[in-house]
Amino acid sequence: MRDSFWSNIFKERDETTRTVTDRLRSVPLFKTLDNKELRAVAHIMHIRTYKPGETVFYQDEPGVGMYVVEEGRVHIKMNIPNKSPSTLAELEECDFFGELALLDESPRSADAVSQTDSVLIGFFRPDLMTLLDREPRLGGKIVLELTRIVGIRLRNSNTELQDIKQRLADTARDRTDQMAAND
Repeated sequence: MRDSFWSNIFKERDETTRTVTDRLRSVPLFKTLDNKELRAVAHIMHIRTYKPGETVFYQDEPGVGMYVVEEGRVHIKMNIPNKSPSTLAELEECDFFGELALLDESPRSADAVSQTDSVLIGFFRPDLMTLLDREPRLGGKIVLELTRIVGIRLRNSNTELQDIKQRLADTARDRTDQMAAND
């Protein structure tokens, strides 16, 4: 009878780990990891639940880690003085956010707010640092993939910024031309 009791506890933990492992397999940050490595990472992840409207983290607070949306929906919102918050992204299952906090503890650039009942998988900087100490090859694979993803996002942001600058320049030129035509 006692073995049955204990085996159920371990089975439940194994089931949770399997679910987290399956979810991590869908996240680009962990795509280079094999099954054994995914299981090792899943064991150090933290499952958090949030209600609709609950804040995951606030703009300007120190970053401590990243999150993967296991279930639900999260909006990333930037607070602009004297204006309503601007929604920058709407995230769903398998999306991840806050990954820069794995590299440094800089202040968050936006709020993350749960829009529905949500389950998030947290991967925090201290866990990554411990992983780098204990399993440097595995930690290095994660950091290398993280830097690749950050690089892609930075290039995409640069392209978007250039597009915005061009549209602003075009609009200013059109206004100048229109004013000159009206004179």
